[in-house]
Amino acid sequence: MTAPRPAGVPWLTPYLTVRDAHTSIAFFEAAFGFHVRDSVHDDGAVMHVEMTYQDQLIVMFAPEGAFGATAKTPKSAGTTAPQSFYLYVDDVDAVYARAVAAGARSLSEPQDQFWGDRFAQIEDPDGYRWALACHLS
Repeated sequence: MTAPRPAGVPWLTPYLTVRDAHTSIAFFEAAFGFHVRDSVHDDGAVMHVEMTYQDQLIVMFAPEGAFGATAKTPKSAGTTAPQSFYLYVDDVDAVYARAVAAGARSLSEPQDQFWGDRFAQIEDPDGYRWALACHLS
């Protein structure tokens, strides 16, 4: 029997639309330490990207218009993204600082929260919201 999903791919992976794949790759690498696992090109243009974090596939994305898609980023659509992403990191303060330096907009600075996480929020250059967290002992 064929496996229902490729090896190393989680059961659920967010697939984002971005304005520019190269810009998004650079942001995710600088801000979060993500690494490109795979990418698909068509006539030199990046059409699909898979990025990993802590040896796990964490996000896939394609630029606006790829494969004839009509989806827009929250920034291009002039709207607030209805979803956000909760990313556990080793050091919330350091990742938050790197994300802001890489072009993210701060939504909330790092603080210890009542539910037991150190937590901050940013918005990436395409308008997606990311919560950064580290569980406190």
